[in-house]
Amino acid sequence: MSQKLLTIGSYYDRINEFNRIIGVKYMQERKKWVWQHEAYPSFDYQYEAIAAKLSTVSRNTGKLEYAIHILDQKNIHDVIIDASTDEIMQSSKIEGEILNRDSVRSSIRKKLDDAFVYGEDHSTRLTDGLADILIDSSFNHAPLSKERLHGWHNALFPTGYSGGYKIDVATYRKDEMQVVSNRGYREIVHYEAPQPQKIEKQMEELLVYINHSHEDPYIKSAIAHLWFVIIHPYDDGNGRMARAITNYVLSRELGLTHQYFSISKAIAEHKRAYYDILERSNNLIHNRNFDFTEWIGWHIDTVNQAIEYAMGEIEKVVQKAKFWDRARAHALNERQIKVLNKVLDVGAAEFEGGLSTKKYAAIAKTSIPTAKRDISKLVAYGLLKQVEGSAGRSTRYVVS
Repeated sequence: MSQKLLTIGSYYDRINEFNRIIGVKYMQERKKWVWQHEAYPSFDYQYEAIAAKLSTVSRNTGKLEYAIHILDQKNIHDVIIDASTDEIMQSSKIEGEILNRDSVRSSIRKKLDDAFVYGEDHSTRLTDGLADILIDSSFNHAPLSKERLHGWHNALFPTGYSGGYKIDVATYRKDEMQVVSNRGYREIVHYEAPQPQKIEKQMEELLVYINHSHEDPYIKSAIAHLWFVIIHPYDDGNGRMARAITNYVLSRELGLTHQYFSISKAIAEHKRAYYDILERSNNLIHNRNFDFTEWIGWHIDTVNQAIEYAMGEIEKVVQKAKFWDRARAHALNERQIKVLNKVLDVGAAEFEGGLSTKKYAAIAKTSIPTAKRDISKLVAYGLLKQVEGSAGRSTRYVVS
């Protein structure tokens, strides 16, 4: 039996080859995030896989624009107020921050509604700042700049604090950034952002793309959203800033003059899926092929869902207008008008189970006996109806 002997030279050749393979494997393992990939910041995708989605969302955008066009100015104004309020509230809700709807609505109306009564102002410094961001991102189509983004960030954190923590506001972060969660005693790193010294250059590249590329609007908004999240340029608020950028890109590229739909409302409906797909897209272990078709497709579907929600809200606005056409036939007092407006503005979700006498009295700032008399008249007029099965102190009413 013969035995193959290795020469000293071939032995060391094999050792070197082994070390090279191990070294390459080690470097590949170290490149965990998409910004470490040699192709970054390109964002490859398969157009044929999203072509049908683009056709659907484009068609539905046209339907939305037509539906807006045939409304009267009062109804268009109501659609804008409602969509703007939803966008602010839902973008904050995605991050776990619950805002007061009256405060947000007051901030929006102060800036957009000439008929706003300042005696009913429930706005706060925070909601005023959030309204400023939304209006500037959705209505102002001027080129996006670093200074403008810093202005949004300043409005997002007017006190310089995020919760109980002092953060750097209106400037790019100076520290390393990880997105982590805790599962028991185990810390899970969901994402690690580029080092601070890389932010300035990467943000410049992103702004050039936003301001000068001729990509399809829906694809462009998806890439801009993801790209900003990848950079994670601020100490906090990156998710809300990314969604503001999405609004900006869609508004500018589609030529919209106002906020007609809320993408954050659609995202909030699928919050877990949103975070999951962001994590998969940003992680080279999951996104081995450096392909962003899945994210872009998900984003287009979400925009489409936001437009479908908006179409439903337009129908509500139309029904609300028809309701007030009926109501004008009756001599309603200020209390009744105020309560009906409140119920119609916030919708059924805020008054789940119906409007009670106690809630009526609280909204109208009146006594229980007066509330009962007002409600009785509204029922007689056919503007309210009693919820079936409710009685006594548990009696509830809904708009008829």
